[in-house]
Amino acid sequence: QLQASGGGLVQAGGSLRLSCAASGFNFDDYAIGWFRQAPGKEREGISCISSSDGDTYYADSVKHRFTISSDKAKYTADLDMNILRPEDTAVYYCAAKENWYSTQNWEYEYWGQGTLVTVSS
Repeated sequence: QLQASGGGLVQAGGSLRLSCAASGFNFDDYAIGWFRQAPGKEREGISCISSSDGDTYYADSVKHRFTISSDKAKYTADLDMNILRPEDTAVYYCAAKENWYSTQNWEYEYWGQGTLVTVSS
C-alpha cells in the first residue's frame, strides 16, 4: 500500500514537499508516479521515476518547478514542489507500478489515498 502526505494550503510562489510511504511490496522493483486531479478535470500524470535507473519524467506544466526523488532504503518517494501556482491546486496521488514508469494511470497497481494541495493567489 501507499500513504501520501504533505499536502496543505500555501500561497502562490511557495513550496511544499509531498511524501509517499510504501509498504507491502518490493519497492526496489517499482516505479513511482505522482498524479493530480483538479476539480472537474481528469487525473494527470505529472512526475514519475523508474525503479532501475532512476529515469524521471515531468509534465511540461511542472517541469523546472517540481523534483521527484525516491529512497529505496526508506521505501519512500518525495515530490518537491516549488514556485507553486494557483493552477497547481489539486488532490495529489502517488502510485506504483513494476519497473518502468508510465504516465497512464491505468497501468499503476498501487495507489495512495491522495493529499490535497491548495495554492492561494
